[in-house]
Amino acid sequence: MKHHSASKIEQLIQKGVIIPNPLSVDIGPEVDIDKISDDGVVIYSGCKIYGNETLILRDAKIGYEGPATIENCQLGPLVQLQGGFYKESVFLKNSNAGHGSHFREGTILEEASRTAHTVGLKQTILFPFVTLGSLINFCDCLMSGGTSSKDHSEVGSSYIHFNYTPNQDKATPTLLGDVPKGVMLNQRPIFLGGQGGIVGPCRIEFGTIIAAGSICRKDELRPGRLLIELPQKASNVPFVPGLYRGIKRLAINNIVYIANLLALIQWYHHVRSQFISDDFPEPLFDGLKEKLNMIIDERIARLNALIQKMPDSAKVYKENVKENASALVLRQKNELYNRWSEIEDYLSEQRHLNTRDADRDNFLETLHHTIKDSGKDYIRVIQSLDLEGTHPGTQWLQRIVDTVTEKVLEIIPSFR
Repeated sequence: MKHHSASKIEQLIQKGVIIPNPLSVDIGPEVDIDKISDDGVVIYSGCKIYGNETLILRDAKIGYEGPATIENCQLGPLVQLQGGFYKESVFLKNSNAGHGSHFREGTILEEASRTAHTVGLKQTILFPFVTLGSLINFCDCLMSGGTSSKDHSEVGSSYIHFNYTPNQDKATPTLLGDVPKGVMLNQRPIFLGGQGGIVGPCRIEFGTIIAAGSICRKDELRPGRLLIELPQKASNVPFVPGLYRGIKRLAINNIVYIANLLALIQWYHHVRSQFISDDFPEPLFDGLKEKLNMIIDERIARLNALIQKMPDSAKVYKENVKENASALVLRQKNELYNRWSEIEDYLSEQRHLNTRDADRDNFLETLHHTIKDSGKDYIRVIQSLDLEGTHPGTQWLQRIVDTVTEKVLEIIPSFR
């Protein structure tokens, strides 16, 4: 055990952190041990903890099922990371990640969300109660829905979100549920059956069930649908790199996804900030905001990378489709490329939006009274609001999503 690690481990043990096998644990010299709680925290054998931004709150358990590596993550109270690799991710109260996890930058697990063994996440947000089974790759998704740990959105085992295209781009985020209704914790759950997948970017409405073994390639914006994707007739056709026959759905789904993230920033800023407490201190809140901004940066960068291909794509499209080339598709490709800098500037400005909104103020007033009466337990407070109480909040957030989407479409009118 290195000297710096031995010294920090000794200090942690002295302050009350439980480390059953200290000789097997490595603590980086940059780790601030004042950010590791002395109340019920357990660090099991083989664990490695790095990063000066790492925060571990009360009763967190790390590495019970196998060694865990943590780098610049923020762990709320009662979090359990059973084993694996966790980098620049945030875990809110009672969230749980199974053994063999591989969680990379920009991952957010909100309260009581959980994953079973061998799950890969990156740039992914799971709202409260969302549950992922085993052997899953679920990068570049936002999933909401459900009302409790017994009534939750779920992803079945051996599921994959296909987020990399043959054209070598990742403008493929999938929105399962949404932010305006999802944050209210009162929506019907979404169920993605095991041994299946979604080809991003997709939008799926609350209450949707995708049958086991199905590969979903289309949006479903009607609530409460059962999707069964039967095996399709085999085909063998030429693939033309960079063709992008239809860019409209791809672009709009990316914009709607980013608009939902911008609504979530406002929710964090105005609502989550009201719940600062011992279980949700400022450093945990800062980590949450940091990860969300990281996700927005990623989505804008991935969309930019796609849009930079549009001039070449227009040439490939004309060369291959010839007289059947759609003037509208060509106009969309050119318009998206030529107006991108304006879109990018607008999206960046919306992160700092602070305009007055009557629905927001009404919702915050109701929230303030509820917190005063019920305390600062986030789940309990949000779920105690009735439909009349949540409606203004949903209207406020939906207005952000709609306004952002509409403004972008004003910049690129051929996409209407």
